[in-house]
Amino acid sequence: MSETAISKYETTAAAFGAAAGTYDESRRRLVPCFEEFYGTALRFASLDLPAEPRVLDLGAGTGLFSTMVAGLRPAARFTLVDTAGPMLARAATTLTDRGVAHDLRQQDLAAPLPSGPFDAVISALAIHHLDDDGKRDLYRRVRDVLVPGGVFVNAEQVAGPTPRLDRLYDTWWEADARALGSDDAELAAARARMAFDRPATVDAQLGWLEDAGFTDVVCPFAHLRFAVLVGWAPSTARHT
Repeated sequence: MSETAISKYETTAAAFGAAAGTYDESRRRLVPCFEEFYGTALRFASLDLPAEPRVLDLGAGTGLFSTMVAGLRPAARFTLVDTAGPMLARAATTLTDRGVAHDLRQQDLAAPLPSGPFDAVISALAIHHLDDDGKRDLYRRVRDVLVPGGVFVNAEQVAGPTPRLDRLYDTWWEADARALGSDDAELAAARARMAFDRPATVDAQLGWLEDAGFTDVVCPFAHLRFAVLVGWAPSTARHT
C-alpha cells in the first residue's frame, strides 16, 4: 500500500471511528428512506440462504446490516470488514449480546477479501468510498468469494444520473434529513464524512456487476441518492 493510500485509509478510519457512538441513531435521519432502503436490502440478502449461512459484510460499520440479517438467520456466521476499529467494536458487542457468531477484520476494502466461500456478501453505505476502478475491482473479487448462486447485496449511496440531478438530489436529501430532525451539527459531521465519497450512478454499477460475472443483476429500490444493487454468482440451478 502506498503512503497516499495509507494516509487515506487512516483518515477515513478516524472519521468514521469518531462517529461510532451516534452512527446508528443518526442513520435513521440521514437516510430518509431508511425503512424501505434497508427493508429491500434485507429481503434480498436473506433470500434462499441455507439454515447456517456464511455472510461477509463489507464496510460493516456498527454491524447494523449484519444484525438485521441475523434476526432472520440467527445461525449465520458473519465476517465483518471495516476500516474503523471503534465501529467494529460496537458491532462485536451487539452481535455477541445476541449470540451471533462473527469474525472481525479491520482492513480497507481495497485489501484482499477473506477467502470464504460465502453464501452472501452484503454491504451498506460503504463501497461508494472507492473510486470507480476500485468498485469494479471489488465487484470482481466479491464474485470470486461467493458460492455458486450466492447473492451480493449492496445498499448504497449513488450519484444522480446527471450533474444537475445529482445536485438536486443532494438538496432534497438535506431537506428531508432536516425534516426528520437532523440539525446543523449532525449535517456538518455527515458532510465531513461525505468528503470521502466517490459515488457512481446506478446504471454504471449495474453494468460493472454484469461485467464482473453476476447474473440477474437488478436495482429493486432507488430513491434519490440511495439504491439497492443486487446480483448473483452464476448457478445453473438458478436458470430453469
